[in-house]
Amino acid sequence: MSQTSKIVRVTGVVKNFDLGKIVVEVLKGIDLEIETGKYISIMGPSGSGKSTLFNMIGGLDKPTEGKVFIDEVDIAQLDAYELAWLRCRKIGYIFQTFNLIPVMTALENITIPMTFAGVSSDEALKKGMDLLSQVGLAGRHEHRPSELSGGQQQRVAVARALANNPSIILADEPTGNLDLTTGEEIIKLLKELSIERGVTVISATHDYKMLNVSDQVIWIRDGKIEKIQQREELNISTGGLASAH
Repeated sequence: MSQTSKIVRVTGVVKNFDLGKIVVEVLKGIDLEIETGKYISIMGPSGSGKSTLFNMIGGLDKPTEGKVFIDEVDIAQLDAYELAWLRCRKIGYIFQTFNLIPVMTALENITIPMTFAGVSSDEALKKGMDLLSQVGLAGRHEHRPSELSGGQQQRVAVARALANNPSIILADEPTGNLDLTTGEEIIKLLKELSIERGVTVISATHDYKMLNVSDQVIWIRDGKIEKIQQREELNISTGGLASAH
């Protein structure tokens, strides 16, 4: 397979954190390639380095050593403006705690990234309504986050992540604050969107329900990749979610 089909390439990435008298090596030489359009789960215990790797891929932090390429762009070479441009247009973010703006409606929360990208108000509102419909929240556009359930808030967050037609969705523990059934609904929604839109979904998670929809699982331990498993190697079933594949 040609290198151009790799949406993410991580080469020799080391990340150290200077804690005054000691330096903690959190990532210890990560090499990784992620193909376009795949659903990837990054699994590992707390302190394994998975969140740090996730932040590197999202352009939220830069490596101490090594390189991270997004769509063949070395993000370490980008200035602050260029990095903001890449994050706004190439990457959609979903967080465990939803990170919706409380005083804004669901629709307003979704249109914010489009406004930053220079989309006209009318176009942003129309697309925002379309996205709400896609995530099953048609008719909830005027509701503020406090008027929505946890699952509904996360659906708004998914719609917001899709606002600028990103190549990548980064989901950080997207089911962490949800009950079992609602978590399964969000996982299924992300899988369906990945298939329909050809979006690469990369999720940092503890949630084993993610395994059944993953094309690839990257296991991180002690700052290193312990193993990478393809879908056919995974031997875990989560019932009804299998139909989303």
